[in-house]
Parts: sequence; C-alpha cells; structure tokens
Amino acid sequence: MRLMQNPESETRHIYRERLTPSLWMLVVIALAGPMVSLVFAPIDSGFALILGVVVSLVLVALSITLSPILRVRGTVLHVGRAYIDARWLGEPVEFTGDEARARRTRDIARDGWHFLRGGIDGLVIVPVTDPADPMNSWTISTRTPDRLAAAIRAARDAT
Repeated sequence: MRLMQNPESETRHIYRERLTPSLWMLVVIALAGPMVSLVFAPIDSGFALILGVVVSLVLVALSITLSPILRVRGTVLHVGRAYIDARWLGEPVEFTGDEARARRTRDIARDGWHFLRGGIDGLVIVPVTDPADPMNSWTISTRTPDRLAAAIRAARDAT
C-alpha cells in the first residue's frame, strides 16, 4: 500500500496580507456616489439616490477586492502579480516611521524593484542574490514588516 503525500503542506501560506486602501481613501472613493447622484438628480431624485448608493458600494467593494496581496506561499514570495523563489533572496530588512519614509523617497534603491502603496507606513527591503536578475532588491510596502520579514526568512530557510 502506497501512502499519498499531502501537497498542501508544501504550498501552505506562511504569510498573507491584502493591501487594502486606508479608511480615508475608502471614504474618498465612496464620495463618487453622491457626485453621481447630483448628476442624475434633475432627472429623478429617487433614481439618483439609489444610483449614488450603488456606485459608492460597488467602488468600495472593487477597491477592496482588487487590492494587491502579499503572500509567502511555500518557498515563494508573491507581491501582487510578481513572484520570486526565496532561495534568491537575501536577509530582509524592516523599516517603519521616518526610516521607511526615507527609503521610499530620497534613499530609494534605484536599481531595485518597488511595490509601494500610499498610506502604508511599513517597508521591507529584500536583497536579490540571483546574478541573472537585473534587480538588486525588492522594496515592499507592508503594514506588518516584522511578520513579512520573518515569513521571508522562514521560506528562505525552507529551501
């Protein structure tokens, strides 16, 4: 009798984070609904009100569901649609506050790949050790830089 291996153990999520817009950005997105209502108010105020609510709800729902996802699955780091095997990653460095702000602006890695999101303070910079890769590092916005860095280390150690 032959035992089947569980493929889920190799591809489980070590880390997962959806980079949703901030609460203030969701409020700004939702303000499109009242604007639509104002456009259609001269035609029919009831229809305009319903349409405005629907537009607000749809835009907020889309902005949340279409938000990029960071995940470390098995030994692969996925950042939005980009991914890299952890064996090609060096030691991740976490930044918050003024250090993160500096790394996103004046001290940004000009020879690196950047995944930056407004309203998200944390930042992780991971060196890329693949000699064939033209990018020397990945700069990633995250709300929990310590957890993402730990997940990258765990995935790298698993390779």
